[in-house]
Amino acid sequence: MADKREWARHWHYAELPGLDLLRAHYVRHTFPRHTHDGYVMAAVTGGIEEVGLPGGTVRAGPGSVVLINPEVPHTARAGAPEGWAYATLYPSRELIAEVAAEIGSLRGTPGFTADSVADPHTSHLITEVHRAAEEGNALAADTLLRGVVARMLTRYAGPLPARTARSAGAADAAAARAVLQERMTEPPSLEQLAAELGTSPFALLRAFRERYGMPPHTWLTDARVRRARRLLEAGTPPAEAAVAVGFTDQPHLNRHFTRIVGVPPGAYRRERAG
Repeated sequence: MADKREWARHWHYAELPGLDLLRAHYVRHTFPRHTHDGYVMAAVTGGIEEVGLPGGTVRAGPGSVVLINPEVPHTARAGAPEGWAYATLYPSRELIAEVAAEIGSLRGTPGFTADSVADPHTSHLITEVHRAAEEGNALAADTLLRGVVARMLTRYAGPLPARTARSAGAADAAAARAVLQERMTEPPSLEQLAAELGTSPFALLRAFRERYGMPPHTWLTDARVRRARRLLEAGTPPAEAAVAVGFTDQPHLNRHFTRIVGVPPGAYRRERAG
C-alpha cells in the first residue's frame, strides 16, 4: 500500500461459512463507489471513517458500527489525518436470513434501518469475533458471530423493501445491467447499449444512476471485481482472473481490485488458499 502506516487482512475462516472478515487501518486509501452481495457490519476501532451513502455522508468513530445492506452503493475514506481502523464482518444474505429465521420476529428479507449506530458493546463483540477466528477458536467465533447478528437484527433491522422496476426508465436500467453482466468482457458503448434498448444515451445514463446509484461504467468495474473475487476464491491465478472478467491485464485488475476490496488480488487469493 502507498502509506506504510496502512495494513489490511481480508480473509475467510473456514469454520464460519457465509462470512468474510476484514481488519485494517487505512490512512490514504479511499474506496470508490461500490456495492456488496451481502451485508456489512463494521466496528470502527480508531480514527474516523467517512462513508458516502445514498442518504448522505456518515462519520463514524470508535464505538460506532457502520451498517450497510446488500447492493447499496457507497464510498469510504478517512475522516481524520490518522485515518481509521476497523474490524468488519461481511455476512452473506443466507447467514443473515438463517439468524433472522431463528429470531422469528422479522418478516420478509431483513435490512438494517440505520447507517451507523453508537453501540460500543456490539463494536467490542465484533472485534471479539475477529479475535476468536484468528485464534482458531471455532466454537467461540460462531457463538459470538450469531450473537452479534441477532443483536443487530433485533435492535436495528426491519423488512427490506422490495425494489421493483415501475417505470420504463427503471426497466431499461435493469435491462442494461443484464446486458453488461452477460457481456462483461466485451461490453457495448453507452450509445450502442441505448440503441439496443431503444432509448437515448442520456436517458439510459440517468435511469441507471437512479436505479443503481452509479453510472454504467462504474457499475461494470464493480461487477468485474466481484466476479474476480469468486474466481480467486476458487483458486484462479490473478492474471487469468483479470482476462476472464474483462480487464486488459493483471495490473489493471490489481488497481481496481485493491481500491474496491482494500487488499491486492494476490493477497486475497492467498488468504483463501487451501
